Amino acid sequence: MSNNRFFQDSPLQVGQQVVLSDDVFGHVVRVLRLQTGDNISLFNGDGCDYQATLSEVSKKQASALIEGVEQIDNESPLSIHLGQGISRGDRMDFTLQKSVELGVSQITPLFTVRCGVKLNSERLEKKRQQWQKIVVSACEQSGRATVPEVKPAMSLEQWLQQPNDDLKLNLHPKAQYSISTLPMQTSSVRLLVGPEGGLSDAEIEQAEQADFIPVLLGPRVLRTETAALCAITALQCKFGDL
Repeated sequence: MSNNRFFQDSPLQVGQQVVLSDDVFGHVVRVLRLQTGDNISLFNGDGCDYQATLSEVSKKQASALIEGVEQIDNESPLSIHLGQGISRGDRMDFTLQKSVELGVSQITPLFTVRCGVKLNSERLEKKRQQWQKIVVSACEQSGRATVPEVKPAMSLEQWLQQPNDDLKLNLHPKAQYSISTLPMQTSSVRLLVGPEGGLSDAEIEQAEQADFIPVLLGPRVLRTETAALCAITALQCKFGDL
C-alpha cells in the first residue's frame, strides 16, 4: 500500500484525469514536493483505492491520471456507531482518530450534562468539519477506503431516541456483564461513552430506559478517551476482526 495515499472528494474512475483538491495539492506538492511522473494513491470513500500518476504540477494546482483501481477489503464485519460525549481539547480529537483506526463506522458527538463544551451553531459546524478531517486523515493512515461519517452533534436525549436495531451498550462500573461475557451475538453495535466525569445518574437511567445494556470495562477507572478505545477493541475482539 502506498504511503502517498490521499482522500479526493470527487468521483474517480480509471482513465480519468483529475484535478487534485486543495488539501491534496497542498500535501502532495507543498509538503512532499512530489513532481510530474510520481505515483500516488487516491480514495474517495467508495471502498476502492485508485492508483494514479501525477500528470501536471504547477504552483497553483496539480492533476493526476488514474491508471488502476483496487477494491479494499479491510472493513470490519462489525458496524459500530460511537456516541461520544464531547470532551475538551485534544481528547476528542484523539478519540476520533484512534476509533477510526480501530474500525468504528459512525460517530455522533453528544452534548451531556458534564461535557463542559458550549458552541453556537456556526462554531459547531466548523468543529464537525474539523473532526471529519481528522477522520479522513485516520483513514489515509490506516488504509481504510470507506470513510466514517461524523454526524452533527446532538443532545444525548435525541441520540437515545433514534430508532435502530443495534445492540446498545453503555459503559458502567457496576454492570453485570463485561463485553467478553455478553451472551448475545450481533453485527451492529451502538456504543455510548460519556465525557470527562462520565454520565450523570439521570443520563444513565435514560440510557437504560432506551434499552442500553450496561457493560463493565474492568475494575479500574478509565479516562473517557481510554474507555472508548478499550470498548471498541473489546467489541472487535468479540464480534469483529481483531
